[in-house]
Amino acid sequence: MTDNLNMNINRILKLLPHRYPILLVDRVIELEPSKRIKALKNVSVNEPYFQGHFPEFPVMPGVLILESLAQASALLAFSQEQKKDTVYYFAGIDNARFKKPVTPGDQLILNAEVLRNKAGIWKFNAFATVDNEIVAQADLLCAVRQKGE
Repeated sequence: MTDNLNMNINRILKLLPHRYPILLVDRVIELEPSKRIKALKNVSVNEPYFQGHFPEFPVMPGVLILESLAQASALLAFSQEQKKDTVYYFAGIDNARFKKPVTPGDQLILNAEVLRNKAGIWKFNAFATVDNEIVAQADLLCAVRQKGE
């Protein structure tokens, strides 16, 4: 069953350690704990990376699209096993593909589905869309650890 909880930025800030300018999830639209998530990132011309990437034709860097997908995936992982002093680490990226550029004014929809979770290692199939078209996709591997491990 999908929980259309519409997780807002205040809840996201409690779950993720990221802060401006690297917090890249604005809201969770749908969440099915331990299964899938749909979140969004509003891409604004005021993002600091647009000054240099690229001044004449601003494009969101692919690595930040992947980071957005990883943050959405972290929110999905934390929906099940959030413990105090837990940190979520990026452990690997496979099969990354970039299909279309993401530009200011776009609304990036972030989707992730759990492929497996074993011993704190999560594998996700993730993809991002703009206007219902896939702009990026990847398989993400992430590790949930206690701070200091």
